Amino acid sequence: MPARWRKLIGGAGMLVFLAVYARTAAVVFGYLPNQPWLQLVYMAVVGTAWGVPLIPFIAWMNRGR
Repeated sequence: MPARWRKLIGGAGMLVFLAVYARTAAVVFGYLPNQPWLQLVYMAVVGTAWGVPLIPFIAWMNRGR
């Protein structure tokens, strides 16, 4: 598969993933108790964890350069 197609598919996949991830994180945040420390920890973890599942997408997009 040409690199342009991999980057197009990977980019679209990342956008879809991030939209679903952000929506899910917001819904779960709504169910948390109103405790600022818990909300802070949740947002810190969720705010940094989104990149881990994207590593295979990025590796696949850059394969065969």
